Formats: sequence, structure tokens, C-alpha cells
Amino acid sequence: MPTARESLLNAALRALDQRPWSAVRMVDVAASAGVSRQTLYNEFGSKDGLARALVRGEADAYFHGVDRLLAERAGPDTAEQLAALAEWTVARARARPLLRALLTGCWGERLPAPRPAGRGAPFAVATAQRRADAGPPAPADVAAAVRDRSLAALKQARGDGPAHPDEAAALAHRCELTVRLALSFVVAPDRDGVGVLVRTAVAPPPGPAPAPSATG
Repeated sequence: MPTARESLLNAALRALDQRPWSAVRMVDVAASAGVSRQTLYNEFGSKDGLARALVRGEADAYFHGVDRLLAERAGPDTAEQLAALAEWTVARARARPLLRALLTGCWGERLPAPRPAGRGAPFAVATAQRRADAGPPAPADVAAAVRDRSLAALKQARGDGPAHPDEAAALAHRCELTVRLALSFVVAPDRDGVGVLVRTAVAPPPGPAPAPSATG
């Protein structure tokens, strides 16, 4: 059974699907969640606090999804893992406007664009709110977090990780490139799909062609 906080966040997301953030009322969110308005204020402090919690929750859900996908796709084929991650990121951002805004920094008029909480907030909010009140991660921070999570997952799939420093650096570059390519497709979608591009970009270069065998 969801907690009061989870119910309120879900109710706020449903309201945001139907109307711009400026038209979302706290009293309606509380009623939809089946709790009192005071409970809402106790959890989030204000409408801005609720906005910060929504955005932080979206970021956390995305990071958890990245970890889950990489664990499910664990295996020797790095290019396929990274292509799957890029495709999932682009598809999820297309379906979730809050994630798209987090990844690009482009907050439309319909979305909350939360700022970090100021000092001396009038409400003593719940402990779970304090992390959200620090403000949402910047797009560069999101990209760096996904790169680092991808690198850690790929190293774990390899056991002890690449033995040579050059190989480790190359793997880190492939993770970085994957994230950057995915973000470019979030900003400017292309019908050919990001997976094809990632597979081409991060696959190891082909080795030299075998020399023809001598005859006669």
C-alpha cells in the first residue's frame, strides 16, 4: 500500500497530465490522494516543495531504471547493452515530459521548474523532503550519473573490469558517447533510431582482413 507521500506524488502527476502546473491546486491534489491538505503541507511544505519532490522523484526513477536495464542486459556485448540503454532513454523521455525537461533543461510552461528551497522555509517538512529541497540535478549532472552507472555496470559484467588503463578509458568514453547520443535524440528525434548510431559508434573497430592463403 502506498504511503501518503507516494499517493500525493502520484496524484500530482495525474493532475499535471491534465492541466499546466500553474493550474494544479494543492487542495485538489490532496483530495485525489485521499488525504488532508495539512498532510500535503506537512510532507512538502508548499507547492514549490511538491514540484521539487516531483522532479527529484522523476530523476530517481530514471536512475533506477538505468540500473535495472543494465542488470537485465548484462553480458559480453557492450554495444548491445549501451544501444538498449540509449533506446530506452529516448523512449522514456518521449513519454515523460518531466524527464525530458531534466535531460535537456528545457522547462515548458506546463511544467514546474523548481528552484532550490530558500532558507527559513515556513514549514517543518518531512525528512524525505530535504533531499528534494536541494533542487533538481542539472542536465550535465544527470548525464554524468548515467555515464558512471553504465560504466560501473559494464565493469561488473566483466568481473574485475578491464585490466589495461587504456581499455578502461575507452569503455568510459563509450558510456559517455552513448549518453550524449541519447540526449541528442531526445532534443532532435530521428526516425532511424538512436540504437543504430550507438552500435556503430561504440562497437570495437573491425580487425584487419585475413591475408589470402598462398596457393601453389
